[in-house]
Formats: sequence, structure tokens, C-alpha cells
Amino acid sequence: MAARSSSSPAKTTTTLALLLVVAAAAAAVAAEAAAVAADAARGVRQVNRRGPYLGVVVPNGFEMEPLLRSPAFSPAKKLPYLDVAGRRFRFGSIGEKKVIIVMTGLGMLNSGVTTQLLLTLFDVEGIVHFGIAGNADPDLHIGDVTVPRYWAHTGLWNWQRYGDGPEKELALESNGDYTRKYGALNFSDYGVAGGGGGNLLNGVWYQPEEVFPADGTPESRRHEFWVPVDGRYYQLAQKLEAMPLERCVTAPGRRRRR
Repeated sequence: MAARSSSSPAKTTTTLALLLVVAAAAAAVAAEAAAVAADAARGVRQVNRRGPYLGVVVPNGFEMEPLLRSPAFSPAKKLPYLDVAGRRFRFGSIGEKKVIIVMTGLGMLNSGVTTQLLLTLFDVEGIVHFGIAGNADPDLHIGDVTVPRYWAHTGLWNWQRYGDGPEKELALESNGDYTRKYGALNFSDYGVAGGGGGNLLNGVWYQPEEVFPADGTPESRRHEFWVPVDGRYYQLAQKLEAMPLERCVTAPGRRRRR
């Protein structure tokens, strides 16, 4: 005895039609994505024929807009920008230097991904970070110019559980993953007077960055906390010491190299 199908010819036809519509829509989306990728690839080749460029990475629109509005920046006339992977790469020049300006978005992940895209896609000879900066030195004031020799990322922590003291070895410390070399922030040191007892947050140990590869061998690593500034850029930045700064809120006599 043959089994009976519960689907009528009309329902079967409707289902097939819907499947064809979905397949056609998927094909159209795929074709559009391929076309966008092809257009972007052509744009990248066109831009790179005029390279190399200086890459300028900016965290957010608040910091980027003054740069784009500055009379020092001249956007490219033929191809002023190119959109790739959710980022807009803007082309032009600052003075006599050809530049590519891109907004990274906030956070180390966005910064790393965007910078890697910039380096992978375009003919870039160097990277400059453009943006505002905070200050923890009471001897510095608004308008002072600093030229650092080193920089550090202090947002990488190992959080030590409550009850463990500074003499307690960190998890995976013996494996070389974490260290107590660079000091700790003990939250109970900053509690409200009279709060009584320690802070359940305990403390965090600052950790260095892992740099790959250390010697050209895949998955080998070295740890860096204080990262030296590129020597060539450091020498260029030192020339700011004698440069007059227009509309600077700090008197010329206060400018000093740090």
C-alpha cells in the first residue's frame, strides 16, 4: 500500500516558488557582495599606485572631525575615500605628505583590526595615532607638549582573587603567562575611611603585552610592557621643541621636552 502525501499540488507549487525566491535573493546578495568586493579591490589598486602613504588612525569621530576640517588636510579629488569592511579609508594629503585617515572605533580590538586592515590593503610606510590624551603627571598642563620615549598599555590585568596576598603566585605564572613584575593595584588602598576590612575586589597585577613572533618562529612570544617609540618618529617629534604653536594656551616659555 502506497503512502499518501499530505501536500496538495498547490502547496507544493507555492513551496517551490518560495524556495526559488529565497535562492534568487541569496544569489543577488552574494553577487552584490562580490561586486562590492571587486570594486573595493579596484579602488585599492588605484590608491596603491600613488603610494606609499602615511597611515593616520583616529579613535572616534569627535577626534577625527577637527583633522578633516583642518586647512592642512586636502582630500583627494578623484577618489576621496573607500569603504571596506565597515571602515571608511579617507585619502588626501597633509602638507606634502600623502595620508590615509581611518577611524578605528574605541577599544584595543577595534584599533588592532582597523590598523591591520590599513597595513594589509594599502601601501603604508608608517602609522601615526591622532587623538587626545589624558595625563597623570601634575607637573603637566593643558597645552604642554610631550615627546615620550616609551608607551605602555596598562589595561591588561591579572585579577587576583580575594584573600590572596602579593606573595601568592598567580595562576599560570609558572608557565610564563602572567607575572608580578610590574606592580599591582590594591583596591582596598582606596576604600572609604571607616569602611572596615578589605575590598572584595582585592587587586590586579599589571601585565605586559605578548608580542608574536619573537624570533620568526610561529607561536613563539616575548613580553613587552614599555614599548619604545620608533626611533625615526622620535627624532622627528623632537623637532617640535623649538616650533611655535599657534593659539596654544600655554606660554612659549612653558613648553618643554619630556
